[in-house]
This record gives sequence, structure tokens and C-alpha cells, in this order.
Amino acid sequence: MERYKNAYKSDGRELISLSVYNVGSEKCDSSYQWGPGIRDHYLIHYIISGKGNYRVAGGPPHELNAGDVFLVYPNTEVIYQADSQDPWEYVWVGFNGTDAATILGATDFSPEQPYLHRVPYGESVKRQILHIYEASGTHFENAVEMTGRLYTTLAIFMQEASKQPFSSSAKEYVQKAIDFITANYSYPLTIEDIAAFVGLSRSQLFRSFQTVLEISPKEYLTEFRIKRACQLLEGTSLTVTAVANSVGFENSLYFSKAFHKVTGTSPSNHRKKALNRKSFVQMNEASNLI
Repeated sequence: MERYKNAYKSDGRELISLSVYNVGSEKCDSSYQWGPGIRDHYLIHYIISGKGNYRVAGGPPHELNAGDVFLVYPNTEVIYQADSQDPWEYVWVGFNGTDAATILGATDFSPEQPYLHRVPYGESVKRQILHIYEASGTHFENAVEMTGRLYTTLAIFMQEASKQPFSSSAKEYVQKAIDFITANYSYPLTIEDIAAFVGLSRSQLFRSFQTVLEISPKEYLTEFRIKRACQLLEGTSLTVTAVANSVGFENSLYFSKAFHKVTGTSPSNHRKKALNRKSFVQMNEASNLI
């Protein structure tokens, strides 16, 4: 294949949270080299074919091949060079913004290891980067569409990440999830909804909850709903079905099973016991007044 280069470079960087700086694809010449030099933004390359070397200043060179990905961090001196016999072909996207560091922190990239070998989701990454290129243009709507597709691209790396968030970050993620549950438990909320709001994959959210609370997000959501159901059963005259609907259970039979699993009794029996306790307390208070 002869050398080619398709590239788009944005003149404006209108979006603060995340903005595409450049995007493209290239089949490099033999031994083509960039650097040594630094970028003022993040730059992801996915290698379609061929091979080459990538090196961060002061470190050893790393041979990278088709299916590998490497990330250039801002203000970090790097050199990358295509192989002389089998020069690489890659797609790339450059970006930055206030969300960039947080998002990349939830992936398997790190300054110590800014490359991933033989990623099984490489074709998805390639396709999304090409979608970003297809959306390129000089209008504001182009910038918005490019950024949306960039979020999708980065979400792939997050979803496939194998590392567990740091415990301090895990606490923040769990608290954010709890706040979301508190505000939305009465709706048909799923664990995927919670994970998407927090900005983690379902598996990362699970590990965060296990680390901080030693229960799963699903267990926490169910127990939260049941606690709120107990309050409604004790303090209102709502039917069991109405209570179930009010705390996010669309099926009253499933609600009863979940309620029994958490409390050891049925919703109706819980209400009877609560009423009996209330009557007993009132009788004692009345007797003390005599």
C-alpha cells in the first residue's frame, strides 16, 4: 500500500469539557519519525497494520504492532517511528479538555504504560475514530458531533478497562451513585443507568461498591428501596401495590419477594407488626397518664 494521509485539524477549540484537536489516518513512509517533541494535548493512535517504535524521553523504546494502541500525554517528550521494512498504518485522534484526565484515569492507560497490546476491541476504536473524521468541519455543530463521537471512543477504553479505581476515587464514585439512587430510586432505575451517570462501566461500579460498602450496587439499590417501602408501609395507608410502584418496583409480586428477602417477612405482615407496635406504644403512653 502506498503512503497516504487523511487529516483534519481544528482551528477552534470551543468546548471546554472535551474537544477534538485533530483526527485522521495515515500509512507512513519507511522509517517516518515524529519527535522528539511534545504535544499540548492527548493523542491516541490505533495501529491498523505494520509496526514501529514508541518511546517516552528517558525510557526504552517499545515495539508496537498491528492491534496495539499508544497514547501521547500532553507536555511529555516522545518519539515514535515507523519500521523501515513494515511501516505502520494508523488512525489517530488528538483531544483535550477538563474531562480528559478523569476519563483516561478510568482506562488502562497510564503515564508509566501509555500503550496497550493487541486490544480485542481495536476495530471498534478504529471505526469510531473514522466516524470522528467523517464528522469534521468548520461549523459549531461539527465540533459538537466530533466531541460526542470522541466520548463514545473513550467509553470503549473505559468499558474494557481491567484496573480497579483507586480507593479514594472509589469512595467518590460510590457517593455519586448513592446521590443518584436517592434522587431516582422511584423510577425503573437500572445498574447500567447508575454506572452511566457515574461515568464507570458496570464492572467498575461493582468493584467500587464492593471496595467501599462490601455489597453490590444492585443490593444497595434494592435495600434502599425496601427501607423506603418500610417507611411508606408504616406511615401511610397506601396499598402494597402503590408502595411497590412508589419505590421503583413495577411488579408487585417481585416487590414482595424482594421485600421478604431483605426483611424476612411480607409487606402486609410488616405493616401489621408496625401497627401493633404503634398501638402498644399508645396504650403505654395512655396508661402512664392515668
